[in-house]
Amino acid sequence: IKHLMSDIKALEYMLENDMFEKDVTRIGAEQEFCLVTEEWEPANKASEILKELDPDYFTSEIALYNLEINLDPQELKGKCFSALHKDLDTLLDKVKAVAKKHDTQIMLTGILPTIRTKHIGLPYMTPIKRYIVLNEAIKEVRKNDIELHIKGVDELNLKHDTILYEGCNTSFQSHLQINPENFADTYNWAQAIAGPILSICTNSPLLMGRELWEETRIALFAQSVDTRASTFVLNEREPRVGFGNNWAKGSVADFMKDTVVGFRSLITTGLDSDSMTELENGKTPKLKALKLHIGTVYKWNRVCYGTTDGKPHIRIENRYIPSGPSTPDEIANMMFWVGVMKGRPKEFDKVHTKMDFRDVKSNFFNAARYGMATQFYWNNKLISSQDLLLDHLLPMAYRGLYSMNVAPADAEHYLRIIKQRIKSRNGSRWIVEGFRKLRKDYKTPDALKILCATMHERQEKGYNVDAWQL
Repeated sequence: IKHLMSDIKALEYMLENDMFEKDVTRIGAEQEFCLVTEEWEPANKASEILKELDPDYFTSEIALYNLEINLDPQELKGKCFSALHKDLDTLLDKVKAVAKKHDTQIMLTGILPTIRTKHIGLPYMTPIKRYIVLNEAIKEVRKNDIELHIKGVDELNLKHDTILYEGCNTSFQSHLQINPENFADTYNWAQAIAGPILSICTNSPLLMGRELWEETRIALFAQSVDTRASTFVLNEREPRVGFGNNWAKGSVADFMKDTVVGFRSLITTGLDSDSMTELENGKTPKLKALKLHIGTVYKWNRVCYGTTDGKPHIRIENRYIPSGPSTPDEIANMMFWVGVMKGRPKEFDKVHTKMDFRDVKSNFFNAARYGMATQFYWNNKLISSQDLLLDHLLPMAYRGLYSMNVAPADAEHYLRIIKQRIKSRNGSRWIVEGFRKLRKDYKTPDALKILCATMHERQEKGYNVDAWQL
């Protein structure tokens, strides 16, 4: 707690003294993916595979059947998106080569369709102290097993004693560096567009053979690390995984302060230096305690602090977009989000005065439930996802990208993928239609395996999902 207070103080000092990097905008991404056996079930080989990979790029996740790639950041200009795409494919090829030695394949999907209850037991948890401590801390605070209740077309009710539900989720997390001077306005815009952006990117409709939400990750993650016991006396006003309860106000330091005040610290680590002392000695502090705490509060739009070449920066991490269906789809999703973030029209400045936060929040959860079938409240009118995306957000994305001097060929290439998807179907619709078709001829476990095999084949060929046949 002492270190957290010092970190907040240091953050305020750096903001007041204009120490943040503002003259450059960078983008970055993290790719989470699943490891599967030759029978298309989760493969608990992450630790062995990781030993043979470069630790600068590859890291573990909470489940032994997931890994993560951290891509090098790129300056937002020119061919940055195709460069990121090339890096991503190169790093994925490296994992595939190592995984093959362990009779393992990799898949990009929001939730692996073949996960069953046995795969969320402790033997499948990565044996790293942080995860074990986090699991114990959440159980201790809840004083109860973790309950899962999701209702979609089907219904899923489960009770479980680990937070490994979280391990079912894999996302493609996109980072965008922002100017801290316009923090509240920029963050609120990220919140306003979250529902519409998510609706075209959904890719996680199945969990344990049940057809649930179009983006079931949203419901699953919220419940997997909920520290609130299911009683009326809630430990915290809002869940640790959430969209937020109101528009952001004030500075980025105020936002971080609310996160420290609103959520108890679950884990700690050895902290050798004090941030204010580092500042007095002319060093840029790493704000380790604050970063650790923020890492256990899972906002769908998370605010991150970092340093590049000794200069501090602030970025927004988009956590709601799932992995897959293919790498071109993922880069297109990221570009669409970045473009709309940068292409905000003047009429949406101070968006908190133009839209009701509760509409924005319901847009987000409706998009998670219904995907491309969602109707949105946008600018106080009801509009279909297709009309909002095609007539409003796509032109905005082009404007935003061109304003940052992104190569027109890049912008055309990736935004065309979004446009084609709006006119056909996205990942979750393809999965649902494929699963329903297979269920006519196969038992559920076999249908799920065939589904995974087909998804893997299309991914390997690098086809965007709009070109996937049933």
